[in-house]
This record gives sequence, structure tokens and C-alpha cells, in this order.
Amino acid sequence: MTESDATPIVKIEGAVLSGHTTSVPTRSRPGYGVKLVRGPFLKLSPHRSRATTREELLDVVGRLREESAGVRIAADLFSGAGGISLGLERAGFTTVVAVDHYSEAVETHAHHFPGMSLDWDLADVDRIEELADLLTAVDVDVIAGGPPCQPFSKAGRSGIRHRVRHGLRDPHDERRDLWRSFLEVVDLVRPPAVLMENVPDMALDREMFILRSMVEELEGLEYGVEERIVDTWRYGVPQFRQRLILVALRDGLSFTWPEEAAERVSVWNAIGDMPEVEGGWRPDGGAEGWAEYEGPVTSFQRTMRKGVKGSDRRKLYDHITRPVREDDARVFELMDSNTRYSDLPSDMKRYRDDIFDDKYKRLDENDLSRTITAHIAKDGYWYIHPRQGRTLTVREAARLQTFPDWYRFAGPPSAAFKQIGNAVPPLLAERLGGAIREALDAPEKANASTKQVATSLSTWISNTAPRGVPWLRASTRWQVVSAELLLDRATSDVIKFVWPILESWATPEATQDNDEALREIGIQIGRGGRAVQLLELADWLVEHPGALEEMDSAAAIPVAPSAVLELASLVVPVSGEEESEEPVLTTKGVLRVAARVSGDNVDRKNRLTDGRLGVARLIGFGPDARAAHLALIEVAASVCRPVEPLCDVCPLQDVCKSSRAEERRASMLF
Repeated sequence: MTESDATPIVKIEGAVLSGHTTSVPTRSRPGYGVKLVRGPFLKLSPHRSRATTREELLDVVGRLREESAGVRIAADLFSGAGGISLGLERAGFTTVVAVDHYSEAVETHAHHFPGMSLDWDLADVDRIEELADLLTAVDVDVIAGGPPCQPFSKAGRSGIRHRVRHGLRDPHDERRDLWRSFLEVVDLVRPPAVLMENVPDMALDREMFILRSMVEELEGLEYGVEERIVDTWRYGVPQFRQRLILVALRDGLSFTWPEEAAERVSVWNAIGDMPEVEGGWRPDGGAEGWAEYEGPVTSFQRTMRKGVKGSDRRKLYDHITRPVREDDARVFELMDSNTRYSDLPSDMKRYRDDIFDDKYKRLDENDLSRTITAHIAKDGYWYIHPRQGRTLTVREAARLQTFPDWYRFAGPPSAAFKQIGNAVPPLLAERLGGAIREALDAPEKANASTKQVATSLSTWISNTAPRGVPWLRASTRWQVVSAELLLDRATSDVIKFVWPILESWATPEATQDNDEALREIGIQIGRGGRAVQLLELADWLVEHPGALEEMDSAAAIPVAPSAVLELASLVVPVSGEEESEEPVLTTKGVLRVAARVSGDNVDRKNRLTDGRLGVARLIGFGPDARAAHLALIEVAASVCRPVEPLCDVCPLQDVCKSSRAEERRASMLF
């Protein structure tokens, strides 16, 4: 679809008026000094190839395949307004089934795309079975979506981990967490390709639980899996917006990430062609009203105008926004793109600036927009127009999300803003969809899977006595903590001499009993201060027995860094807990190893996102994960050294993309 066949309806104070101005008689809200402006309310008619039954859906798909022998069929779960669907369409896919549980978004999707747009709750197991049956019937090529991810209790994580590692199917008598619903549909349908989008927070918990378990399950279904934190501006989206992207291809096929755009698209490059409007302005004609439009100037703007029908060439729909309070108008006049809320005069602030120091943000016309989120539906203070004293219009927000100007959004402006803020930028989805299509059209087997790499590392460490970090074989958490505090970055000779002594002091009490000996050792190796620190920690733990066994309380243990405590929990799991947690560590040189193996500079990017993803790719989430993580630490310490790495004895040599490994492999060919 490229053009809207909207049937506009204006709702004002409970009444429905057709063909009237959308301007509402104004009233002042006491103490606010801003006019109330409601609507317009946009009602969208369904697509001409809409399907309401399974049989009708099969007819729609049959006609699509008759019209184009090479058509590829897509499904969009948690589809929202259709950002992924639109991008996939531009990449050569046709979305014929979409599911969401937000009525206005479903109406928007149903207007723009053929087939079924369903208002279903995928936490309902029965819906999962019904959906899987539909997608199997139409022989879907790609299942895409952005499932919301909720936090998990320790018990919940343990149960899921157990099912994943033992290859068990989810029980069918419980409501699904939505990301598990997504995986269950994939499991039942087994499409050639899977595309998942989510916020980076999905990969930021200490265990990276959701992402690692998803990769493990998909690889268990024989998918080749790639995951990456993507800056959307690198693909032409004019905003700072990071997204976690996972692509899985059936039969272990490889996926190559699309090339990045040559240039950034700035805010003004994206919306500078739009006419000036005042806050709260509404055109005559309600939802079918429009602002006079002179035409696009930049390449990006011309792209956004493609598909607008000829009769609308001089029209700009949805160029409306909220009214502006008088006090806010004065504030906006004082602001430029560098002004923070905390910089404003005290008598002009309505909020505490120690909490809301960035409550207001004027966008920089020469830079990217800040991330457009669903919060824009509640207030637009984060999105003040770069030149005008108002917040962004619906159409400007849509442009910054790369929705074309012919794309309309059902419901009132607040619903439109919410749909836009929740959407995946279509331009990002288009680039990803194009790369997926290329991979399916010219299939190649991927290199070793995460699971295979983890198994290789696990096998290596089981047959190798750790030399660089010998306390990886410790029997108590205290042994790990004491060694880390006293011997981290020590020479191999010092470690060889001191570690056996620390190993013999297996408890804080034993270390206390050897107070003088520890102090003397610390002086001999030039680490007297560390020895004192270690003794202070031993004293504290004797007074707080059991603290090291409970990581929640261990996080509050004084003196010891959290990274040391997490390593201790990794080396020595809680006794009797087969499914205990495994934190993903980025210390001890493992980022260097991940960077060399991947050929990407994850050691110099954001350690909490790119770095941890790089580590997770090597250790997996299956039964070998813990041992693989310990192996990775030892590899960093004794093999993959900063200078003169020992590539010939590295367990990762066959998958490493570092220049030295590549040279070594090349030399073996001659």
C-alpha cells in the first residue's frame, strides 16, 4: 500500500461531527493558561484485501502468489502501527497476518496492509495455537515482532532455564510472558527467518537472561542466530535510537548485517520543509483537514513524500500538536538546543530541576532528534521544535520515525503519538528485511553456533589447569575473593607462590587466624594495602556469616568490588542449585577476546551493551555456559594476551576473526 483511503470522523466532547472544523470551542483550565483542544479523531477503513476468516486469508495469499511468483510472506507480532510491516514490504515481503492488543494500532495496521490484523492477547495459550495454525497454512517466510519483556523472579528464571537446557516444551496451561509467546509461535511454525526487535534493556540485566535463553532455544531449533545493538541513525533514521535486533535463519544459515548509511540525517533535513504552525492549531475539515505544503527540498523529504497521491501533492496531513501554555511559551523562547531545564530561571520552573533537569528539550536542527518514545503521547516537552515555540506535530514525529507522509494513524492525536513512539522505524526494518531477503536468496551456512563455541570452550577448560587465574578452580567463594583482591594483575611468579597459601585459607575465619602471615605476604609482594583491605573484609564477613552465599547481600558487602563478587558467584555456584544464575562478566580481559573473535571493537564500545553481547555470543546459555565463561577468563589471562597472543593453542582459533588468526589460516592453504 502507498496511499491512504481514510474515512475521517471528528469526535468533540462525545459528539461525532463529519465535515466540520476540528477547532473546538476553547475553555481555560484554572491555573494552566492553556486552551483545551480535542481531536480530530481519525477513523480508518480496512484494506481492500482484508481477510476475516482463515479461508479468506488463504485466498488473499493465493492471489498474491499468482500476481508475483517470488512473493515472500511475513507475519508481524506485536505489530503496533506497522513500522516493521512497512519496512518489510519495501524489502519485498508482504505482511498478511499482524497481531497486537492495542485497538487503534490494529486499526492503523488493518488500513494499510492486506490479510488479517488481529486484536489478540498473545499471553493466551489458545491464541498462540490458533496463530501458529494460520501462519503454517499461509507458509510464512518470516515472523517478525518486538515482544514486550517483563522482569522475572528468580524462581521464574530457574523454571525457564531448566526447560531450555533440557529441551522441554513450555507447559500449555499457563499464560505466556510475551517473549515466550513469540518463541512458541516460532517453534510451532519454523519459518525460514525470524526478526526480533527490542530495547537494549533486554540485554542489560546481570545474567542477560532473556536474550541468552532466546538464542539458546533458537539454536536448539537449528537456526543460525545473530544479535546486535543497532544505532538506528546508522541506517538513515534521524534520531538517537538504539535497538536490540535479533535475526535467526533456519537451517543454520548465515546473516550479514546491512551496510550503514553514508551520512546522518539531521532533524532539519527531515522536517525543515513543513510549514509553520502554532501550538494547538487545527485545520478546517477535521481529520481530513490539512496544512498548505510547498514541497520537499532534501532527498530524505522526497523519500517521505513518495506515494502521496497527486491530489494531495500540496497537502500535509496530521500537522497538528498540543496547545502551548503561556508560561511554557516564555520558557521556549529562552531555550536553544543546549539549554537544560535546570538552566532556566527559578521563577519559570514548574518542576524540581534536581529530578527533572532535562524536562524540556529543544531539538537541535543540525543534529539527530532524541529518541521518539510513547511518552510523547503524554507530553511533548522532550521534543520542542528547533525553531518554533511549540512541541512536535504528529506528522513531524512520524517523519523522525521514517513513516512516509501518506501513512495515517487511527484515533485521536494522543493515540497517533503513542503508535508512532512505540513503532520500529520503517527505514530500519527495510534495511534489515533487505539483508534477510539476500540471505534467503543466496543461502550460506553460518560459522560455528554460540552453542558449539561454548562447548569447545567448556571442553578446553575441563582439560586445562588454569595458570593465569588458578582460582577458577577454587572450592569456596572466599578463596576467589581473597585471590582477586590480593593477586589481580600480579605476575605469574607471584601468583604461583601466593595462591596455594590463599587456597589453604578457605574461609574468612582461616584468613583471620593468619593475620600476621597475610600482612607479611602483602609487604613481600608490594601489596600491603591490599592485604589490609582483605583482612578488613574477612572481619566483616565473620560478623555477617552467609553473606557471600547470597548475592543480593553480597552486593552490599563493603570493600569488595561488585565485579569480584560476581566472579566468585560464577566460579562457585550456590551449593545444591543446579540452575543457579550466571552473571555475564566483562572484566578480566574477556572483552579483548570477544573483540578479536568477532572482529568488532566491542572492547571499546559500550561495555554494558556491545561488550556483554560479544561475551554472551561465546558462552551461550546451555549446560556448558558456566564452564565456557570460566574458560574465556583463562583464555584472556594466559592465551589471548594483549601482546603476542598464543593463537596456535587457543580453543577459539577456528572461529577467531583477528588478523593474526586469519593470517595463520591463510598460510595453511599454501
